[in-house]
Formats: sequence, C-alpha cells, structure tokens
Amino acid sequence: MKIDHPDSADMHVPLLLRFCIGLRMICGVRKQDFQAGATYRFMNWGDRPFLVRWFCFVKWALYQTFVAIPSAAKCLRVDGPVSSTPMWLLDENPLANHPWENADAKLPDAADVVVIGAGFTGGGCAYHWARRAPSDRRMVVLEMDDPASGSSGRNEGLVVVGRYFKVVYDRVLSHLRNSCAQFDAAQRELLARQFARRYCEAAYYNADLIASTIRDEGFDCDYNRAGWVQGQEDAPAESLRDSVAMAAAEGFPDWVSISPEEAGERSGMRLTKPAGFSIAAASWHPAKWVWCLLQKALSSETVELFTRTKVTVVDADADGYIVRTDRGDIRCRSVIYATESYTPKLLSRFHDKILPMQEQAASGDGGPPGLKPHIGISGTWWFGGRYAQRVLFGAGGSRVPDEEAGRNLPSRFLSRFVGQQMVRFFGPYRLVMKNEWSGTVGYTPDEYPVVGAIDGKGQHIIGGMCGSGSGVSFNGARCICNRILGLTDEPDHYPAECFGPSRLLDPETHQWPAMDQAEK
Repeated sequence: MKIDHPDSADMHVPLLLRFCIGLRMICGVRKQDFQAGATYRFMNWGDRPFLVRWFCFVKWALYQTFVAIPSAAKCLRVDGPVSSTPMWLLDENPLANHPWENADAKLPDAADVVVIGAGFTGGGCAYHWARRAPSDRRMVVLEMDDPASGSSGRNEGLVVVGRYFKVVYDRVLSHLRNSCAQFDAAQRELLARQFARRYCEAAYYNADLIASTIRDEGFDCDYNRAGWVQGQEDAPAESLRDSVAMAAAEGFPDWVSISPEEAGERSGMRLTKPAGFSIAAASWHPAKWVWCLLQKALSSETVELFTRTKVTVVDADADGYIVRTDRGDIRCRSVIYATESYTPKLLSRFHDKILPMQEQAASGDGGPPGLKPHIGISGTWWFGGRYAQRVLFGAGGSRVPDEEAGRNLPSRFLSRFVGQQMVRFFGPYRLVMKNEWSGTVGYTPDEYPVVGAIDGKGQHIIGGMCGSGSGVSFNGARCICNRILGLTDEPDHYPAECFGPSRLLDPETHQWPAMDQAEK
C-alpha cells in the first residue's frame, strides 16, 4: 500500500475543522478514556493541591482536544472500521482449539504439574519441562482461550532486558518506606539495592537465554536484537545521568546514554537531549515465540496442552491439588499460576497484590518515514516500532478491576495522543490505523515480580512482571520447573527472600535477606 506522507506545509488545520475534531472526540469519550485521563492526571500532578491538580489537567486536556491532536489529524488517519484484533494475532494460530479438533480428545484425570495459562510464562514452563523432565513426569498446560491470546499477544513486541537498576531500586525503596516499618532507613536502602541487583542479574540471564534458545532451536519468531531507544525529552537531565551511572557502578552495562545524533541514526527520532539506550533489547513476534515454545514442548511425551479450557478453582487435597475446569477435574501434585493479571480472579488473596493494569496499542500502514525497523522506541508517555510493513504505537494506562482483567477496551483519545507525540518526535507522517486493542499486565505494589511458592508446598506463581514479562517469564519458568523436579545443576536467579510472594502477602513474617547479605 503506497502512503503519501504530508510535509510541514500540508499540516495546517483550519480553526473550524479543529473545533469539529475536538467536539467529535468529546462526544466519543468512554469509560476507558476517563480512566486513562485520571491516571495521567495522577502521574503528572498527583502531589499538587486538589484544585491545582484539576486546573492543570483540564488545561492540558483542552489543549490536547482542540490544538495538539487536531494538528496531527492529517497524520493519523482513521478512515474506516478499526479491528480490535491485535496485530500479532492476525497470523494464523497453529495451536488454536488444540486438541479439540480431535473428536476423541479429553482431559487427563491426573498429572504431575498443571500450568494455568499459555502465554509467555506457560509456554516457558512447557518448554523447560519438556527439556528437563523424565519421561514419566507429565505436565498439563491449560488455557482458557488460545495460546498467546492474553497480554503475550497484545504487547509492543520487545524482548526487554528487564527494568534498569535505578527504576527497580527506587520503586522497591519507596515501597519499603511505606510498608515495612521494621527496617530503619539504612536497612531499607541496603534491601532495595539487593533487590535491584537480584532482579537485574535474572533479567540479563533471561535476555541471553531467550536469544540462545531462538538460535539453537531455530525458532521463527522474527527476532532482531537491535536495541531500544528511550527518549528523555520530558525528563530532567540528571535523571538519565544518574540511572546510567548507578547501573554501571553495579556492573549492569546494558543501560547507557547516547547522544541525540546517535539516537536519530538508530531510530529516526528527532531529539534534543541524550537518550537512554538498552543495548541488548530485541524486537520479535511475541505470539510466534509462544507458539514455538509450545510446539517444541508438545513434541515430547511429557507435555500436553488443552486450550479453551477455563479453570474455575483450585482445591487442596491430601495428595496435592484438584484443578477444576469447565471440562472436568485434574488431580496434580503441583500447580503453576502463569496467569499474571488474571491471578486475583483465581486467588483472591492476591487482590491489591497483583494489580491488573491496562496497556494498549494500535497499528497501521505507513507511519513516520524516518522510523527505522526492528528497533524499540519510546518516550515518556508512549512506545512504538516498525515491524514489516506496519507501525505499532501505544501507551500504558490505568488499573482495572480484577474482574475486568484481559479486557479489550482501548482508549481512542490515548491512541490519538500517541499519534501527535509521534509528530513531535518524527515530524509529519501518514498512518492509516487498521487495528487498535488493549490488554492487561500485572503490577505489584513494589513493582517487583513474584516468583516462587505460594503456600510453601506445591502451588507456585510467576507474575507481577510490571509490563516486562519478556524480561522475567522465560528464566522464571526455568527456575520453577527445576525446583519442582528437584534439579540443582542450573543457576536459580529468584531467591525466595527477594521474589517470594510472602513479601507482599505477609511482610511481617517474610524471611527477608539478612542485612550482611544485602551489603554484598
């Protein structure tokens, strides 16, 4: 499809047309738009007095509605119906309705392990179990829809090297101040540094493990390790400088600062300040990654997959657990919750511990002519990338109720806001939006993953990955599978004192790292 991109002279929008565009947006505002606006208001002006906070927000909203977004109307075009199918799920799913296309298929009565969820984490569990388990140990993976139908098939298409050190440190330290009165200031600082160090060690290993697995297995998932440029135009200069210095001092060299010129050469972004750059980040087709993992696992005798099978409850019994589904019950000795933002639906004790947060994206033909392919790009409030003939762009959003986890209700206002942000960073372009969707990811109050045993017995969880599921899930799945199998010949990067869910569920009795360990 040939796209004629406007130049600066074509960007003028008459006053009456601006008013009409703004009025149409106001008339089209829905619940999800209000939720996105409330989140933006809190993040920008949450520390201001009530009236000041609202004044700043209303001023910003009116400017966006009648000035900024209409100015980009010739760039981001919505000319017809927009599909809610995520770009990544336009490809045929080779495991759709598996194995129910076979009329004789039925659930087994028992298994060693049941994994709930077949996204990044469930696929990783299946792959590592097939790789490590003896032939008489069986894993069953249950998925309520089709593989990668949740956030694993609705994201921005990046393999991240986790969150960088200072972000993890700052978030954990803030949470410790607010929730762990048993520690003094020096102890909290030591713990936050230890947590950040453990997280980055695991995330670096995870990124390299994904790369080597794709190479060694010959997986076809459009993997390209071109990095990730993060514009810092709206951040204080010292923010990037301090975060890079802290990462380097701790021995984590992936996060660096690059000049505006280098950022432009790598990504096409027009910047005036240095940008953050994750060297080892990669782009990929996230759904294909999940499908490849599961197809490889299913070639073994130790893994079975059952799609369109909804788990309703997990009950404990004398021998382990009974996983009850809408197709029947399965008895097992261990359960792995690979349910991320859906977890509170099954385990009410994770309400307010794993928070479903909406993220959304859109895609279409065209896009900024200077936008380089494969590389990840982002600004303060948005992300994007060019994949094949399409450009994907999107943003984070708001917390949604537990029962709405997984909802597909994107905010059109937010999509248009990101559209004008791309004009700011790339100049005039034309993009015809074809698809627009949302999903939910799991956040924790300390924005730190939970990887480990829930009940001290056979229930395990890998979740709370804060939108960085590709940076946690594969290595986390490997470690949990090894623990269940009793294997200790591979490194385990998720110590219970840091990643164990009891730090959130019961912080008073949680076994925190010893202070002498935190200093190392």
